[in-house]
Amino acid sequence: MTTLYERPKNLQEGKGFGYCPGCLHGVVDKLISELIDEFDWQDKVMVVLPIGCGTMRMMTMNQNGIVSAHGRAPAVATGVKRNAPDIPVIVKQGDGDLGAIGTSEIIHAANRGENFTVIFVNNTTYGMTGGQMAPTTLVGQKASTAKQGRKIEDAGFPMHMAELIAQLKAPKFVARCAVDSPANIRKTKAAIRKGFALQEGEGGFSFIEVLTNCPTNWGVSPKKSLEIVRGPNMEEFPLGEFKNELEVK
Repeated sequence: MTTLYERPKNLQEGKGFGYCPGCLHGVVDKLISELIDEFDWQDKVMVVLPIGCGTMRMMTMNQNGIVSAHGRAPAVATGVKRNAPDIPVIVKQGDGDLGAIGTSEIIHAANRGENFTVIFVNNTTYGMTGGQMAPTTLVGQKASTAKQGRKIEDAGFPMHMAELIAQLKAPKFVARCAVDSPANIRKTKAAIRKGFALQEGEGGFSFIEVLTNCPTNWGVSPKKSLEIVRGPNMEEFPLGEFKNELEVK
């Protein structure tokens, strides 16, 4: 593919950083960028971004990208991939974007087995807009719209998107990872690599959920936020592969 403009080899070179101190969204962005380099996708990939904290990836990436309407990233990615099936497509979404307003789009894209990779960043809150209760907010977790904590009788249980999508027939690879430690960061990178490799190989839909933190809206220090990720968040959202139908495991 012809390069239309000059870009540095290092995808982070000369870029700003929009995330709050201690936020792990940037770690997820770094893994995506490292793997884009690894797969030599920089000049051909299309990254579809959401509305939310994930939108700020546009400040750190140097590839082609589209910022979709709220929740519609899988629909936009479907249009891109069907019109240009030979290019890799990456979708990055947050829990409010994917699990609330975008529930229909992600479920139907997964059910159709669209050939792209979705990276779902779950920090159990609406991060960008002030810490409202999200579909993944834990029972009892306080939010700006749930001052006394999430109550089952009012808001139901937290949405388990990885498990939900894994029940569908079409998806090839579904996993939940975390970026709270070096060991888990390596596992997350390995899972995203599987999703990317699927697009280059047999093709199919892949979904990688990544547990992250939100010190700002949780109202805790970055260190304390890691304890929360490793404690109640992982207890509610266990890590692991929920579906793996890849030719190479």
